[in-house]
Amino acid sequence: MENQAKKLIVVDLTRALAGPYCTMMLGDIGAEIIKVERPGAGDDARSWGAEFTEGFNSYFVSINRNKKSITVDMKTEQGLAIVQELVKKADVVVENFRPGVTQKLKLDYPTLKALNPGLIYCSITGFGSTGPDAGRPAFDLIAQGMGGIMGFTGEKGRMPVKVGTPIGDIIAGIFGAFGIMRALWHREITGKGQLVETSLLGGQIALHSFQAGRYFTTGISPEPEGNIHPLITPYESFPASDGYINIAAGNDTLWRRFCEILDLHDLIDDPRFITNPKRVENREALTPILQEKTRQYTKTELLDLMAQAKVPNGPISTLEEVFSSPQVHALKMLQEVEHPVAGKLKVTGIPVNYSETPGEIKYPPPLLGEQTEEILTQYLGYSTQEIETLREQGVV
Repeated sequence: MENQAKKLIVVDLTRALAGPYCTMMLGDIGAEIIKVERPGAGDDARSWGAEFTEGFNSYFVSINRNKKSITVDMKTEQGLAIVQELVKKADVVVENFRPGVTQKLKLDYPTLKALNPGLIYCSITGFGSTGPDAGRPAFDLIAQGMGGIMGFTGEKGRMPVKVGTPIGDIIAGIFGAFGIMRALWHREITGKGQLVETSLLGGQIALHSFQAGRYFTTGISPEPEGNIHPLITPYESFPASDGYINIAAGNDTLWRRFCEILDLHDLIDDPRFITNPKRVENREALTPILQEKTRQYTKTELLDLMAQAKVPNGPISTLEEVFSSPQVHALKMLQEVEHPVAGKLKVTGIPVNYSETPGEIKYPPPLLGEQTEEILTQYLGYSTQEIETLREQGVV
């Protein structure tokens, strides 16, 4: 395998979203990702989303590029032996089983550490490995609710609303990748591997930032407030004559520019609105005045005016508008990759740039077991006949 000795080798035992997102991040920056899947079924995500072709769908495509798939029945003695042999050659193992499952499979950290002392082993769970909720099953919706995100998301007086993308899973995946990179650096210095743990619940709580600060200071749990910023105003979505745009006048200088460009000069020195704390205190009086003014313009006119005044602003875009945006194209956040069955696939780009070691989308998301023979041959030295026998026995 090309440059095999120089690559970070990751054995990916994950499925669904959080774990695959973590390993995709590692694959994007050059790691060799060996995705271990169940024969005949594969990752749960292979059955979710709009299909491009049979068994190959939009959900799986979105989080599984830059990986190679091998099918192994890990519940068989031979299948377990294959995975453990791969682990001996690996730098990293990532799994997102419920606590206790890897022990039953004999793929837990103590077992694999004995085989490979320098191993970085990342475990991504719903609620952590200890505590009263450790064994609970978890999906993104559950984590968003239990972690508090839904408690202050949505319109005031309406039912709680989850964030429209699975941030519980994605953030856990990001923290998993972050933890792995920190552990690799520690291994570089000391030669020691370690266990890295993160969870959907922990990731949600880490996102609270100033909302947690508000609660710690006041003892009052934040509630849904729509698109307003609870600590800054004007900082929200404003109505135009043909829709809405976002405007963020986040300090007193921007507030003055905002008022000047909209011919609201009388508000600048109004004692009710002269500072940001005063504007927040008198939001109920201020907001209707501002909304009445912004409704006099179209979205385009408002965006142009805010740009002239150098007040932060932006449209509320559909994905069609996002992926046709020149700025998005400048960031290379829309890319295409050629797939042997589905043809050209559009995928999101890599959001981090490196001057010396740029990331790359080298492989399309794999078909189930697409690289089984390649991995068994090149990593473990199996012969064609041995692989055929394993197939006949249902091991791979």
